[in-house]
Parts: sequence; structure tokens; C-alpha cells
Amino acid sequence: MNLLSQTLCLCLVLALSHAHHHAGHQGGGGHVFKGFHGKAELSNQSFAELDDHHHLGHVDAAFLMHFPDKPTEHDHIFFMLDTKVFSFYKHQLETGFPKDISEVFPGIPDHLDAAVVCPAPDCEEDTVIFFKGDEIYHYNVKTKKVEEKKFEGMPNCTSAFRFMEHYYCFHGHQFSKFDPKTGEVHGRYPKEARDYFMKCSKFGDTTDHIERERCSRVHLDAITSDDAGNIYAFRGHHFLEQDAGNDTWAADTIESDFKELHSEVDATFSYENHLYMVKDDKVYVYKVGEPHTHLDGYPKALKEVLGVEGPIDAAFVCQDHHIAHVIKGQTVYDVDLKASPPVPVKEGSFKLFNKVDAAMCGPEGVKLFKGNHYFHFQSVKVMLMAKAIPEEHKTALELFGCDH
Repeated sequence: MNLLSQTLCLCLVLALSHAHHHAGHQGGGGHVFKGFHGKAELSNQSFAELDDHHHLGHVDAAFLMHFPDKPTEHDHIFFMLDTKVFSFYKHQLETGFPKDISEVFPGIPDHLDAAVVCPAPDCEEDTVIFFKGDEIYHYNVKTKKVEEKKFEGMPNCTSAFRFMEHYYCFHGHQFSKFDPKTGEVHGRYPKEARDYFMKCSKFGDTTDHIERERCSRVHLDAITSDDAGNIYAFRGHHFLEQDAGNDTWAADTIESDFKELHSEVDATFSYENHLYMVKDDKVYVYKVGEPHTHLDGYPKALKEVLGVEGPIDAAFVCQDHHIAHVIKGQTVYDVDLKASPPVPVKEGSFKLFNKVDAAMCGPEGVKLFKGNHYFHFQSVKVMLMAKAIPEEHKTALELFGCDH
């Protein structure tokens, strides 16, 4: 299962397990979120058999068993409801289920609060961690032995989640990142779940957009620096901005500064004191300033401005040049921005990645962004000639200055 599919499934089961404790046993408990954005959906649309066997007002705990070397357990989704466990494979309830929790997971109690898979080496061996109040159970998938743990200093979890090799305990509408072996919580926690995972906008006056957008591990959609050295990074409905010579980041909604775009930019680059913003098959151009000014006559077709068909993955212009480097899949096109009409020239292909999320170019070279990491190349030429993936850098930690 690829990372995206795994993430969607995990977000789905996270929402199901989270619903019981915050939506009650009626109404909202029968809804799920698929992914980080979008509206809640009725859970029986994805898992109809839950309603067939149990009037779905809640789910106690849920997790995806993701162990590729254990084909009988791999990619099965488990739901715990009161004393029963349901096992789904490819969204179909498996024969013989539901069963008693004690039959499938001997030694694990009923009426759980949360569960999360912990593969080796995150845990000593492939494990499922179950939570009930302040009691923690490590269930060894191979031996079926259960070890009770004491996680001092960690709140009682109402749901738990593994994402990007990190572990999160949800309590109320807040969450804490924890060590699955010891339960230790490092960094500034708890944090607001609706800022990081569910992406709920305008839910309260205390929302810290800067903290969330700097330290989120969700990939960037686009990033660029303008002629003055100011950096703009876009993700979903928000963007981060850092003024040249200043280590402090600011955050706001894309709607507030680039209202014509609304949200979710595909690519952006800077050229002659203008920001070129690509969304789907359109290009929007803004003159840099306070406020940024949308140019008359835009948006224009991507084909008209850059000579390539959309969608594209990333684009960048290196300082003091008039060539836009456009990345589409594994192909890089050169587009002379002074030429009219534009004629894209295939500069080359690079096989290091099937796809990148964003890219930018500056005095230090080219940065390619994929997932929650970026990769540095001294120049476009070095990037195209590279035979091995260079050292990965953590975007939140090394670019945005987070503490993790």
C-alpha cells in the first residue's frame, strides 16, 4: 500500500475512533473524515457491515494492520466496538466476523479507548498498542503475548495514530506526540488536532496558524523566493512568508493575500518582482508588494504562458536568469520567459523521484521538496546529472525552524 493510501486509511480510522468520545453515541459518531481536507461522510458508506451487525453510534478503537511480511494480517482494518472486533479486507467484512475481542486478541480487554500499530524497530517487535484509561497493553503480533505498560506523564488517549513514523495520542481535541516504547512526550505539547490533522478552519480565536503551518508534516504544495529574498511557502488553504534577513515566519490564508487563487496552489515561481502562481491549467500573476497586486488580464492559460500542458508539479527560476524550469513528472522543461510565444525545451529527465511536490532555487542552489523532506542540489545541472538521492533534510526542522 503506498503512503497516500495508507495515510487516507489511517485518517479514516482515526476519525472513527475519535468520534465516539467527542460526537457522542448519536449523530456525529457515524461519520468519518477521509484525508486531511473535506467534509465528513457517513461511515456506513465505506463499512456498511458495521451497521448490519451493530447500530453504529461509536467505534471504540480502530487501526490498520500494516505488516507486509505477514500476509494473513497485512492491510486488514480492525474496528473495536464494545466487546466485538470487526476485520475488513479491501473494505469487505471478513468471514466469521465480528468476533469477541478476547478471541482475536487474547489478553486485551473490552471497551477500549484506542489502538495503534507499532512495527519493529519502532517497538522491539511488531506490536499493537491498546489503550484503556491509563492502562497500556503491548500485544506481540507474532507470539500473541501481552505486556502491560505504564506511560507516565502521557494523557489518557481517546484515539491513537501513527503517521510518518511518529506516534500521536489524541485526548479531547488536542494531541501529543509520544515514544511508543516509553510513552515519553517531547516538544511543546499538547497541540490542537483541528489545526494539524482535520484542517478545520475558523473554529476558534486561539488558532495558531504559524505554529501549525511551520511544524506540520503535510507536504508543501509550492514554494518560492522573490527578488528581494522573501520566501513564500504554500500548503492547502494557507501560506507562510519569511521576509529577507528575518528569521521569523508569518502565516495567513491564501484567500487573504491572493483571493483570486482561493487555495491549493500547484506551483509558483518568482520573476522580475512578480509571483507566478500555477493552479490547474491557469497562471495567476501578482506584483510583489503590500498588498500583492493581481495583474489585469490574468489568469491566463498555462499553455499560453509557459507553453506546457497542465497539471505541473513544480516550477522555479534561479536568480538573475529568465529561464523557468518546469517539472512535470520526471521531465524538466526550460521555458524562456522573454520569448513570445513561449517554446518549452526539454532540458532533461531525472529518475531520482517519480514526482516532487515543490521546488525553489536560490543562491545556494536548488531545493526539491517531497513529503516532509527536501533535497539540496548545487545547481540545475547537478540535479539533472545526479545518480543518487542526496541527504534528506527535514522541512519543518531545517527550513521552518521547528523544534522537531
